[in-house]
Amino acid sequence: MLLAPVLAVGCTNVMSMSAAPAAVVTASGTFAPFAPGATSVTYDPKLVPVGATASVTIAQEVVRTQVRLTVAGLLPDRGYGAHLHTDPCGPTGEAAGPHYQHRPDPAATAAEPSVDPAYANPHNEVWLDFHTDANGHAASAATQMWTFSSLPRSLIIHAMTTETAPGVAGMAGARLACLTLPA
Repeated sequence: MLLAPVLAVGCTNVMSMSAAPAAVVTASGTFAPFAPGATSVTYDPKLVPVGATASVTIAQEVVRTQVRLTVAGLLPDRGYGAHLHTDPCGPTGEAAGPHYQHRPDPAATAAEPSVDPAYANPHNEVWLDFHTDANGHAASAATQMWTFSSLPRSLIIHAMTTETAPGVAGMAGARLACLTLPA
């Protein structure tokens, strides 16, 4: 489902997309329980309620990528983690695969994702952690000085903001919701 743009009030961390992008991808959706063909799924309706919304815009230029996320209808005054993942949404959060990494961690596997801060960091992945306002709205943005070799296929909203210490780098708790991005 496409939604009207969401205006986030009182949020920080939003960056301008002023340069003319070479390619723009946008995905928006309203979270609902999983059903075959669903593109926006809540796996935990207590933390990402049915009817909450998200919109992601990826703008790639020649040497950089800017990603913007807006959410509405989530729990108020709460921190969440958010990352781009390699695979589309599925019946469980694990279906979205690992975080997209510009330089993949050679030691990571599907069963054991990267937790090495040399790879699991906000410069090699797209981290869009956010804190909702009193109305459950938030916005976040990230700029990377690289472009995607292949587009990530989903955005996952996690239960916690992202860890950075060795052995837990990139971890952000349970996968609460997923928004599939266009191929």
